[in-house]
Amino acid sequence: MAQYDVYLNTNADTRDVIPFLLDVQADLLDMLSTRVVVPLVVAEEMTLAAKHLNPQFRIKGVAVVMSTAELAGVPGRSLGDKVISIKNKRDEIIAALDLLFTGI
Repeated sequence: MAQYDVYLNTNADTRDVIPFLLDVQADLLDMLSTRVVVPLVVAEEMTLAAKHLNPQFRIKGVAVVMSTAELAGVPGRSLGDKVISIKNKRDEIIAALDLLFTGI
């Protein structure tokens, strides 16, 4: 597991709205059994009221929005298969997390 990897959501109750989870935890903390993830919500399910807080991405042809304020720690074993890395979107992801934590 690596920071900025995107995984399938294995939760049958939520995966229609939240098909993917974005791992935002630093690789340095790989020894932990948990991962900090941000839900990637199907774009039409969420308004883009805060564009910088909720950047939009396309994952496997699906428009998704990073629901930054809903980040959570989950057991690493609960993540589905890795879909893709979006490390190339690091700046947008970090900016959203900075806005959540610092307000700037």
